[in-house]
Amino acid sequence: MTFYYKLGKIPHKRHIQFRQPDGSLYHEELIGMRGFSGVQSLLYHLRPPTEIQKILLERTVNVSYEESSPLCHRHLRTATVESGADAVEARVPLMANADVCISIARPRLPMLYWYRCAHGDEAIFIHDGSGVLESQYGILHYQVGDYLVIPAGVLWRLIPDAGVEQRMLVIEASGHIEPPARYVNRYGQFLEHSPYNERDIRPPEDLVTHDEVGEFEVRVKTRDRIISYLYHHHPIDVVGWDGHLYPFAFNIEDFEPITGRIHLPPPVHQTFEAPGFVICSFVPRLFDYHPLAIPAPYNHSNVDSDEVIYYVSGNFMSRKGIERSSITIHPSGIPHGPHPGMYEGSIGKERTNELAVMIDTFRPLQLTKQALALEDKDYAYSWIA
Repeated sequence: MTFYYKLGKIPHKRHIQFRQPDGSLYHEELIGMRGFSGVQSLLYHLRPPTEIQKILLERTVNVSYEESSPLCHRHLRTATVESGADAVEARVPLMANADVCISIARPRLPMLYWYRCAHGDEAIFIHDGSGVLESQYGILHYQVGDYLVIPAGVLWRLIPDAGVEQRMLVIEASGHIEPPARYVNRYGQFLEHSPYNERDIRPPEDLVTHDEVGEFEVRVKTRDRIISYLYHHHPIDVVGWDGHLYPFAFNIEDFEPITGRIHLPPPVHQTFEAPGFVICSFVPRLFDYHPLAIPAPYNHSNVDSDEVIYYVSGNFMSRKGIERSSITIHPSGIPHGPHPGMYEGSIGKERTNELAVMIDTFRPLQLTKQALALEDKDYAYSWIA
């Protein structure tokens, strides 16, 4: 992330002797982006994090994609996705390209293993539910509206609160998810015009150090495979850490909308960026205030991107027939815009209470067979007056 943070016990300088009560050394682990030139954190373990006892399982992650179909606008009704399993096993992949995979998950069970995505960061948007994200960086409680941003290399698991329904939008990157470059200065500090800043970001709250011996499973996803490793000691044995890289939560309600006299384009809603895509947040806001303003967006052609919108709550001002947890996909190559009556109907309205997450990708997305089972086949014709 963009600011320095620390938890637990650390020595006064890096890479010097730091000894445990029995006189043995704590074991350093540096986790960093872009080799040694990006943000990083330094962790101190009771035991070397390299002590793998057994490589247990390797399985291929197979995503079944739809066969060739005509280019058209799509609408997925994901409200019917069934709940079950844990936060990783419950994922239903809906669309993907080389840069990103977008899934829905409705977990019911806690993760009984630890998980690491080795090829990129993950952003998990919490539509419904609450619980705890546990990692070697500590405990982070999550709630409705949170983006949980988990950097590659972080060891984590999700423990949902018992009896609380969970619904999540999962955005898995092949690269790193970061604040937009235009919102930070060369020191990594958020600028004054940014729609959020460091006060809105919640890092891990408490560091819990485990010293148990037993059999502990760690699953690592990389190169379209998941490999399971067994450890004889608990992998979450960090006594302290510091740095700029760690999982964090940012709540969509803390995004401050940028508004203007006339309709502003979607980049004003941008919240994060990653290689090949951006993530935007549509939040309750005042509409445009020019006396002749048309608040609804104008028709536009996405010549360089596919536009995906996940509808969280409220009434989206430019759409009809959209329900809670709907997903629309407007692909590059054909124009899209407000539904009939919504353009003219937006005139004179002062505000919107819509809440939605948008993902714009710069390479075409391919839908999965699971997505086809959720599709509203009539959506492509919904612009006919």
